[in-house]
Parts: sequence; structure tokens; C-alpha cells
Amino acid sequence: MAPSDLPPPQDKSLRPSQPAEPKEQGGGNEHQIHVVGLMVGTALMFIGFLNVFLSISGGFEINVVPFLIYFAGLAIWANAAIETPTLRYGTMTIAIALALGLFQYGEVLFWHKQVLFWVTIIVVMYFMFVEPKKPTT
Repeated sequence: MAPSDLPPPQDKSLRPSQPAEPKEQGGGNEHQIHVVGLMVGTALMFIGFLNVFLSISGGFEINVVPFLIYFAGLAIWANAAIETPTLRYGTMTIAIALALGLFQYGEVLFWHKQVLFWVTIIVVMYFMFVEPKKPTT
């Protein structure tokens, strides 16, 4: 008897693995948009935070533009990173409302910069020490 004439093994773990079903083509594109959103949002938040940090340490005044950049980055990042819709859209709404509020107010006070600085530090520390969930397969 040739090996191809043998019946397949009864134990499923001993059977040769079947080729996986091809996944939907849209899944790769969705992942790429997700990664681009994470990168752009993080970059904008970093640029805005850097301006605020330098103005705090240098002692000079800034206008609202770094805050607008920061909150725009936060909204983009939240759209790409947060999976729970309520939390995602809540974070985006708060970021947009804060940006519009500061834009309407028209000037940045010292305590605005301090609040943004310390909240960002706390959020970064949280993500440094919390392990991400492993996807179950």
C-alpha cells in the first residue's frame, strides 16, 4: 500500500492540517487605518505636549495652538486605540469640547498648562505599568 492509499488517522491531532480559510480582504486595510490613526494621534499629542512642556520649563507664554494640536491628537488616538464605543466616543467628545472651550477662551493660563502636563504624565505612567490583554485565539 502506498502512503496516499492509507485512511486518515482517527485522532484529529494526527491529521495533516488543512490550509486556513482565506480571511476577508478588508481586514488588512482596517488594520492599516488603525495603525495610522495610532501613529498620527500619538505624534500630534507629542507635538502639543512638547510645546506645553517647554513653555512650562522655559517660563514663556504660548497660545492655544499647542492645546488644539494635543486635543486633536487625543481624539484621533482615541478613535484608533479604544475599543469600547462608549469610552471611545466619550473621550473624543471630551477632547473636542476642551479644544473648543480653550479656543473660545482665547488664552492659556499657567494652570491650564500644569493640568495638561500632569494628566499626561499620569496617563503615560498608567500605560507603562498595565499590561495589554493578549488576544485569545
